[in-house]
Amino acid sequence: MPDHLSDAPTGVMSRAQARAAREAARGARDEDFGAGEGWPSLADQTAESDAATASSADSSAGSVASDGDGGDGRRTDWREGGRTVRRWRESLLAIAFVSLGVGMLAATAVRELTDSAVADAVADALVWLAMLVPVVWGLLRSRPAGLLGFRPLDLLYGVTLGLLLRLAQGFFEAAAHGSAVFPSVVLIDGRLPVSWWLTDAVPAVVLAPVAEEMFFHGVILVALYTVLRRPAGKTAAGMAAVLVSSGLFVVTHVVAGAASVDTVVSLTLLGLVTGTLVALTGRIWAAILVHAVYNLTWVALAAVAAVLA
Repeated sequence: MPDHLSDAPTGVMSRAQARAAREAARGARDEDFGAGEGWPSLADQTAESDAATASSADSSAGSVASDGDGGDGRRTDWREGGRTVRRWRESLLAIAFVSLGVGMLAATAVRELTDSAVADAVADALVWLAMLVPVVWGLLRSRPAGLLGFRPLDLLYGVTLGLLLRLAQGFFEAAAHGSAVFPSVVLIDGRLPVSWWLTDAVPAVVLAPVAEEMFFHGVILVALYTVLRRPAGKTAAGMAAVLVSSGLFVVTHVVAGAASVDTVVSLTLLGLVTGTLVALTGRIWAAILVHAVYNLTWVALAAVAAVLA
C-alpha cells in the first residue's frame, strides 16, 4: 500500500484550513462593508465612543473645577458668578438708582411741604420703600447663591462690630465737639413718648438695617461686583463695589440731613465695615446685624438720657 494514503487527497482542504478560510472571508467582507458604505468598523466605533466619553468627562470635570461649582454643578457662592447673578447686572442697577431717586424726591417733598410731626417718619418710610423695590424685584428674578445664608458667626460679627462702631462714633463726636453727648430726644412728662418708639426707635432698629443693607450692600454691591468681576478681576471688583455702595450709603444720609463732619465720618466707617463684611463672607446678615446693633445702641443711649433727665 502506498505510504501516502493517510494524507488528504489532492485538492481537498482539511477542517482547520476551511475554518481559517471562512474567518478570512468574513474579515474581508467586514472590511469591504466599512470601506464601501462609509461606516466605521465595530472596533473603531468602540474606540471613538470611549474617547468621546473620556473627553466629555474631562471637560465636565474641568468646567466644575474652574468655576468653583458644587458637586451637582451649581455654584454655592455668588462671588463666583453663575446663573443666580445673571440677572443682577446693569438692568437691576438702573432700576435701583431710579427707584432711589424717586424715593428721595418724594421724601424731600414731604419734608418741605408738610409741617406734620410725623413728616420725618413718613419721609424715611418712603425712602425705605423705594429701596425695597429693586430688592424685591431682584430676589423674585433670582437669589444670589449664599447671599441670604446665615451662620452663628454672623451674630458675633453683628454684636462686636456694632458696639465698636458706636464707640468710634462717640470718639469722633468728642473730637469734633469737645465731648460726646447723649442723643437729644423731646420728652413728654419726663418720659419718652410712645410715638417716638413707633416712629424713631423701632424703625431704626428693624426697618432701616434691613432695607438699607439689602439695597446698598445687597443689590448695589452684588450687581456692581458681577458687572466688574470678569473685566477687572475679583479683587478690584470687590473693592470698587464696596467703595461705591458705601459712598452711595453716605450720600443718601447726607441728603436726608446728616451733615456734621463727625456723623459723615461715622456713617462712612459703618458703610465700609458692613460692605466689606458682605464682600468677604458672601452673606448679608452679618451686615444687617452690625447696622441693627449700631442703631440699637443709639436707642439705648436715648433711653438712658430720658432716665437721667
